[in-house]
Amino acid sequence: MAITRRVRRDDKKNLDRWLLTYADLITLLLAFFVVMYSLSKVDAKKFGKMQEALSGILNGGPAAISQGAKVIAIPDTGGALNLVKLQSLGDAVKEGAKQMEKDKLINTEVAERGLVIHIMEQALFRSGSAELGPEAREVLDLMALKLSDMPNHIRIEGHTDNHPINTARYPSNWELSSDRSTQVLRYLTEAHQFDPKKMSALGFGEFRPIADNDSDENRAKNRRVDIVVLTEEMSGAEPSSQQYKQ
Repeated sequence: MAITRRVRRDDKKNLDRWLLTYADLITLLLAFFVVMYSLSKVDAKKFGKMQEALSGILNGGPAAISQGAKVIAIPDTGGALNLVKLQSLGDAVKEGAKQMEKDKLINTEVAERGLVIHIMEQALFRSGSAELGPEAREVLDLMALKLSDMPNHIRIEGHTDNHPINTARYPSNWELSSDRSTQVLRYLTEAHQFDPKKMSALGFGEFRPIADNDSDENRAKNRRVDIVVLTEEMSGAEPSSQQYKQ
């Protein structure tokens, strides 16, 4: 005799409960992939700044995180000045140059050795000259205002394009580029009391171009003076006066 069992509605509901667990699982997987996709679209520049800031903290160094025009400083713990703080300094220099309407002639970049401020020839000198005029002094006054509190070593580097020069004062681009960097250094030390022990001047002639010398526009980019704020690590590698006394 066959025994039949009537399936009650409550039993059917119990059998369907696995669908709720399955639906929850699918929802969690969907959320997971949405989060992963969002992370893949993170602004690389902002992420890099955050990474550098955290690295500075972990290494015992100062750090700053910029949020638009606002910079949130992390207190200096006595470690090396990291690239995030140098980037903030570079942003301040660019903002000052913009206010002076010199932003097309002053550029900044943060490299492994530190903050590099590129000042184009037109902002400082006449062609073939190393004499600082009134407008050049205004530009250097801005540099002094932004850099005066830096404990780092500052290196002034003169550069030219590949057009040769042959005058009584400058028989080659070596002399011209060296004289220009020296004039900038002298102005910062004499007019703004920068510590000369933390300063140096170099002339590279045409041999450190940032653009190919294949057009007037590119040659103009190469005629420049670079003010380099070295990192604390590289500043410490610079010879001190005590070393020369030994």
